[in-house]
Amino acid sequence: MTAGASEPPNGQLPAASPAPAPTDGSWALPRGVVVLLGAGGSVLAVAGIRSTSDIVGPVFLALVLTIAVSPLRRLLVRRGVRTWLAGLIALVVVIAFLLGMAAAVAYSVAKLATLLPTYQDKFAELVDDARGWLADRGVGQQQLQAALEKLDLGKFFDLLQSLLSGLVGTLSDLSFVVIVLFFMALDATQFPDRLREAGQDRPDIVNALSGFARGTTRYLIVCTVFGFVVAAIDVGVLYLLDIPLPWLWGLLAFITNYIPNVGFFIGVVPPALLGLLDQGVATMLWVIAAYCVINFIIQSIIQPKVVGDAVGLSTTLSFLSLIVWAWILGPVGAVLAIPASLLVKALLVDADPSTRWLSGLISSGQPPEHAPVAEPKDLPPTEVPAEQTS
Repeated sequence: MTAGASEPPNGQLPAASPAPAPTDGSWALPRGVVVLLGAGGSVLAVAGIRSTSDIVGPVFLALVLTIAVSPLRRLLVRRGVRTWLAGLIALVVVIAFLLGMAAAVAYSVAKLATLLPTYQDKFAELVDDARGWLADRGVGQQQLQAALEKLDLGKFFDLLQSLLSGLVGTLSDLSFVVIVLFFMALDATQFPDRLREAGQDRPDIVNALSGFARGTTRYLIVCTVFGFVVAAIDVGVLYLLDIPLPWLWGLLAFITNYIPNVGFFIGVVPPALLGLLDQGVATMLWVIAAYCVINFIIQSIIQPKVVGDAVGLSTTLSFLSLIVWAWILGPVGAVLAIPASLLVKALLVDADPSTRWLSGLISSGQPPEHAPVAEPKDLPPTEVPAEQTS
């Protein structure tokens, strides 16, 4: 024992000294506790967003639309247009686009609702043909009846009725979006200056939010360009096949192009069904084949590569984003899935230097090449750890 040290009584071991408290005033929690707290907070946040989806969805849609027209506003300012006038022009453009899309969808759905009842007899004839074809191949009557009961064109009519009856609610949400767009357009004229000022104190958060805005703008531009291309080709093919309401299905293809991964399946079902009712099985197969070729070349090969490079999200994460945000926000969540995931990525990953390494795991591009880490023997003598020099 060293001099000056007191021996513990009764041969007991000396009590362990408590761990020194952090000098910076923070307390480090075990990693497991941090994970559990983060998971619990995520569940509460998701539950809160889902319970207020009627408000969060339109507000986030207005935010995305404001970001979408920001390049136009900046271009007008660079051309010498006054800031307030550039913001007003951008607001008018986005509102006109939004109202035009809503009017086109409402008119198309109304036209479809008046067209489908004329195919009721044709649908019944097709069901009878299918019943006879299956009966000739030994399918039991009970199994056949159970399967054919699920094929009811009246259910499709009921769906259209619900869509038309819910149009008033959609228009009320649209008016709320327009009001929020107006106030966001007013704030957008001065927001870049405020963002630069905030970047002096919180550069990481500002850089993350700027990356979210850039990624959202690129995603919307890419989806809009490819949506127009796909819609134009689909309309031309449907005109050649003499499918009724080709412009409606082109509009549907344009809208569903914003829905990642499954938008194609949503867009192909109505024209294929209408081709079956109007001209027969051969026309339906031609519609499906044409859509598959267009989807495979443009939406499955070219667009995912461009979208992945533009937004920095892997294909798997894009698909999971669709499922999660559609469950949280409803139908609008399916359209806004990628921008919503980009916002979460910006706030939880990009804004914190300690979690920024996750970006390489969830992105679709090639990981960046880093310089090799120097081994201790390659470091200057002043940087070699003390335990190696002692």
